[in-house]
Parts: sequence; C-alpha cells; structure tokens
Amino acid sequence: MTNNDSNLKSRIQKQQKKKIRKIKFYHSFLTIVLLLCVVQISYSALLNLAKIVVYQTKILKAQDLKSQAETRNKHLKNEIQNFSSMYKVESIARNNLKMAAKDEVLIIINQPEENENNTNEIKSNAFTRFLETFASKFNRDMTPDKVGEQTI
Repeated sequence: MTNNDSNLKSRIQKQQKKKIRKIKFYHSFLTIVLLLCVVQISYSALLNLAKIVVYQTKILKAQDLKSQAETRNKHLKNEIQNFSSMYKVESIARNNLKMAAKDEVLIIINQPEENENNTNEIKSNAFTRFLETFASKFNRDMTPDKVGEQTI
C-alpha cells in the first residue's frame, strides 16, 4: 500500500501542479488584458483632452470674432443713422466723392505727395545753387565799373 499511496500522492501532486499552472496562466492572461485595457483607456483620455484643448481655443477665437463682429455691427448701425440725414449725405458727396451741387463750381487743389515734394525740393535746391553760382560769376563780371567796358 505504500506504493499505491505514493503513486496516489504523486498523481494528486501532479494534478494540483497542473491546476496551479492553469490558474497562473489564467491570471497572467487577465493581467495582460487588463493592462491593454488601461493603455487603451489612457490613450483615449489623452486624445479627448487634446480635443478639449483644441475646441476650447476654437471657442475662444469664435467668441472673440463674434465680439468684433458685434462692435463692427454697432459701428455700422451708427454710421447708417448718421448718414440717413441729407446733410451727411451731401457732406460725403462733396468731400469724398468730389461732387458739386447745382450752380456750383468745384475747384480741386491737388497737393503733391511727400515723396514728390522731397525730390522736387532736392532738384530745386540743386537748381537754385547752380543759379546762385552762375549769377555770382555773372555779377562779378557785371560790376558797375565794368559795365561800360563790355562790348556787346
């Protein structure tokens, strides 16, 4: 009986070891599945947070754009009210569109641009210096003493 007992004990131990291995494999498998689920959930959470940040910035930009549009709308409404009177329309026609009323003569005085003024000023300064030097040479020759001496 000792032989049978030892065989029985060894078989029971082998069965118990198999059960333990199955349980360890099952626990390892579940651990890996749970880790994959945690990774997937954290990845999704990060993506959602990134989307939230992007959408919040879009919302802020849209609100800013809306406030700008509202202020521009108010400004335009004020302009409509201002331009609804005939006096305002007439002043715009006269000043901006260069229009005249009946029996009026429109005189436009063009102001030269600043760049043209600078170049014209430089040219006129150079021409003036040339004339002054030429006139001074001419005046030296035409002093009152020498006027009678010159022959034409």
